[in-house]
Amino acid sequence: MFAKLARTGVLAASIAVAGCNDSSMKDFAPEANKPLPDKILADMRAKGMVRTSSVMARIFKEEGKLEIWKAKTNGRYDMVASYDICKWSGKLGPKYTEGDRQAPEGFYTVRPSQMNPRSNYHLSFNIGFPNAYDRANGRTGQNLMVHGACSSSGCYSMTDAQIEQIYAFGRDAFQGGQTEFQIQAFPFRMTAANMARYRSDPNYEFWKMLKVGYDNFEVTKVPPKVDVCEKRYVFNQVAADGQTFNPTGPCPATTQPDSLKSAYNAYQSTYDAAFNSALKASVPPPKPTIAGIKEASIVSDWSKRRARGERVPIDPPSLNTDGSVTETARMGRIDSPAGRKMAALDAEKAAKQKAEEQRLAAIEAAKQAKAQALAEKEAAKVQAVAAKEAAKAAKEAPVATATIAAQTEAAPAAETQAASADESRVTKLKNKLLGMFGG
Repeated sequence: MFAKLARTGVLAASIAVAGCNDSSMKDFAPEANKPLPDKILADMRAKGMVRTSSVMARIFKEEGKLEIWKAKTNGRYDMVASYDICKWSGKLGPKYTEGDRQAPEGFYTVRPSQMNPRSNYHLSFNIGFPNAYDRANGRTGQNLMVHGACSSSGCYSMTDAQIEQIYAFGRDAFQGGQTEFQIQAFPFRMTAANMARYRSDPNYEFWKMLKVGYDNFEVTKVPPKVDVCEKRYVFNQVAADGQTFNPTGPCPATTQPDSLKSAYNAYQSTYDAAFNSALKASVPPPKPTIAGIKEASIVSDWSKRRARGERVPIDPPSLNTDGSVTETARMGRIDSPAGRKMAALDAEKAAKQKAEEQRLAAIEAAKQAKAQALAEKEAAKVQAVAAKEAAKAAKEAPVATATIAAQTEAAPAAETQAASADESRVTKLKNKLLGMFGG
């Protein structure tokens, strides 16, 4: 089956701004036929799995993990491998529109025709975006993959060594008769603590819906049956006879096994208690998330301008909580005549701005030099006046000293003369009185 796939089932993805360009001219891809390592095969046997048993994958953005789960002989799944995601683009939150560079979140299906052994990114498989839910909600995009080469524009990118193993898991399961496998892509592990952290996020209602599918798998350890009605996911529901699930229509009457209901309710009761406890606990701050279709549209416009070769900021813009948009100052690469023309205009503008800044700086420097010269001139005048006053004071000091000394020496003589005059007047008066009274 895989040999036929390798000859005729190659996915030829077209160039698109929203996904990874995975067109390829490789004629032979030996890496697509590499067997799984012996250690992994031994671990599988120890867990009651066979090489060709059914497989599924889970992705957690925040934790940066891609998990591979395989069916055991009892029908339940167990994790057999976990890989660190090399790169994924965008923020936490779903993909809204073509070009928003968001890696998808949701429940997706991979079939043999979506496997690409001749990928430009070593090996790859298309995850199946947009699915029925995405289409019902008007979400657009294409060529969203899990691939190698550690480079992402909306995809989940692994190292080449990792994608060889991940690809082999899917290949072997298809050889064993599995017709499609499920990929569950989440923003984070949907624990009570994490849900409490993001309870105020604009994507929270979407994540609560995904969590129902997450919980169903946690309870059963079997990939949930996924349907879409009323533009929302429904899990492990069986439509009544004669009724079907219409992604945009009303949900049909459904039933669910009592054992599953009971197990799910018990799980939910434990979760509710943990969630209430988490509300009171100290938890790490949330990571950046996409602010809905508005931010997605802003990033999509940036992607389109970039794809046309325009010179745009090297990183996509971000929408802030107050409605403002943040763009990085660093500009991206130039890869077209239009981009080079924009770069030349930017350079000319920058040169003019720099020249103007230099001219203004020169004027300001001249003003400061003139002011400094005037200040120094005024200081010299003040110093000259002070020196003149000091010289005058020094010249007048001896004369003043002599005058004071002379005045000091003359004072006793004057006092003596005044005393003699007073004594003479007294004597004359005394003699006159004696003459008058005969004495």
